[in-house]
Amino acid sequence: MHRKQKKNNKQPQKLKPIEAKTYNQREYIRSIIDNDVTFCVGPAGTGKSFVAAGIASEHLHHGKIEQIVITRPLVCAGREIGAMPGYVDEKIKPYLLPMEENLKFFLGQSLYGHYMNKGQIRFEPLETMRGATFHDSYMILDEAQNCTLEQIKMFLTRMGEHSKCIINGDLKQTDLRDRSGLHVCMDKIEYIDGVGTVELDYEDIQRHSIIGEILQALDE
Repeated sequence: MHRKQKKNNKQPQKLKPIEAKTYNQREYIRSIIDNDVTFCVGPAGTGKSFVAAGIASEHLHHGKIEQIVITRPLVCAGREIGAMPGYVDEKIKPYLLPMEENLKFFLGQSLYGHYMNKGQIRFEPLETMRGATFHDSYMILDEAQNCTLEQIKMFLTRMGEHSKCIINGDLKQTDLRDRSGLHVCMDKIEYIDGVGTVELDYEDIQRHSIIGEILQALDE
């Protein structure tokens, strides 16, 4: 007597596609695809990190890259990494939680866990990246308005073969006392072939509709 085989009802894991909501977001996606290095600046809520996570997730899932490397300066309201309690991993986790949530949105919890377990999604403190080289990677530097010029230079020089760098920030929300390295860097290298710059604005904000008006009023 033959036993009936159980049907496998498990659905294949699907990636949620990235979809531009505005013209500027489409230009951002095009810049990432067409260039080796993309700088994106704009107010909070315009999709700087969200779009970067979506493109990186798509390319990782389709085997176009080997890993996603995410970092940011550990500075918040003037406090640097040394002022926070705990080991480096404990210090960086709260800072990178927004990017973790972005990746989970596109990949889903299961795929996200799969790539994390395989070491294909990496969260690295910017302060400890010196000496590393990342090949076949999407490297995302978030909150870059809080980077010095030297930090951005160090990040860019970590880029190996077949990799891309995406550098995001809001120049109006820097916690640095001196001029942001992001501002200086964009002024000097935006005309280099293979480097793209995109500026998102208040109309690109995808959070509550009133946020754009509030930020615009406060920034005037």
